[in-house]
Amino acid sequence: MNELPTLPEHNPASPPAAPPPVQHDAVPGAPTAPGGGVADYVQRPMTVALIVLALLLGAHAWSTHNRIKNLRQDMARSLQKGEAVNNETAALARALQEQTGQLQAKVNVLENRQIEAQSQQLALEQLYQDMSKNRDEWALAEIEQVLSTASQQLQLAANVSGALIALQNADRSLSRSDKPQFISIRRAIARDIEKLRGLPTLDLTGIALRLDHAIGQVDELPLLSDEKPAQPAAPVRRTRVKPAAAAPAPAALGPRLQDIWHDWSGEMWSEVRQLIRVRRVDTPEALMLSPEESYFVRENLKLRLLNARMALLSRNESAFRSDLTAAQAALAKYFDTRARSTQSAQAVLRQVQSNNLAIEMPTLADSLTAVRNYKAKP
Repeated sequence: MNELPTLPEHNPASPPAAPPPVQHDAVPGAPTAPGGGVADYVQRPMTVALIVLALLLGAHAWSTHNRIKNLRQDMARSLQKGEAVNNETAALARALQEQTGQLQAKVNVLENRQIEAQSQQLALEQLYQDMSKNRDEWALAEIEQVLSTASQQLQLAANVSGALIALQNADRSLSRSDKPQFISIRRAIARDIEKLRGLPTLDLTGIALRLDHAIGQVDELPLLSDEKPAQPAAPVRRTRVKPAAAAPAPAALGPRLQDIWHDWSGEMWSEVRQLIRVRRVDTPEALMLSPEESYFVRENLKLRLLNARMALLSRNESAFRSDLTAAQAALAKYFDTRARSTQSAQAVLRQVQSNNLAIEMPTLADSLTAVRNYKAKP
């Protein structure tokens, strides 16, 4: 730093110093006087430079701060994206692990089934080899297979006619051999045939056709909401037959006026009856259905009947009766039960619902046991 000028020591013996000369404003380009003016001239650019340097340092610090702040924000966003990607990766890894476990379980099941199929195939090959040795054994094995299949169809699908055909074919095959050893088997088959013939018959095809007919009539059934008022009936005029020879008398004016009054009052009463109709409806909301709601009511009734048809074919009695009950309730609630078509549909549904689907099917255990016992003999 520049040293400050020192004042000369005051000596009382010395003569007083002359006053400093008056300094005029410096003219640009003029030489400056030596002494304090030179120091001021030197200090001004340094001060300006320091100020400029301070401003530059402040701008640099502000820019650096902003850059660091932006870097931190970018880093935070990158970390958030990385965490989201990690979470998604972890979720995908867990889902992949679960799918891998499921696939592994399915592969294990398929391997077990393949092993079972191979074992069954080996057993069948061995069975075929054994059956080729003896014709009777082959015939009994075939009968056993047919009876086993018929028993499964009887228990799963209640196919009584198929089971009867299988038993009759088995009995016919045994009758061709004409061997007394097969008498016990034929007796067991005869007992099973009698059991199946004694079962109550259930016409599934006929019931399904009735349901189809009811489904086809749904669009034509009248709703309570679309009922139109009846047309006024033609007035009935009563005429009095008078004898041709009788001459009109003044006393007959009263009955004539009475007849005219009766005719006029009857016509007025019929007109009034057509203006006002009083009906009792248990479900008032059925009268307020819009066209769209009427369409959905008909479609829901069709769906109920279709579900009942599917339950009938699968012998699901609970679903069958539940759907029919819901269909009958819809008919009674939204449709005009006074119409002949609605009454016919209700009668069809009642007739269909009266059928009993829960028929306990017998097994063909007697015939199968007799065949297996005969094969087990040495």
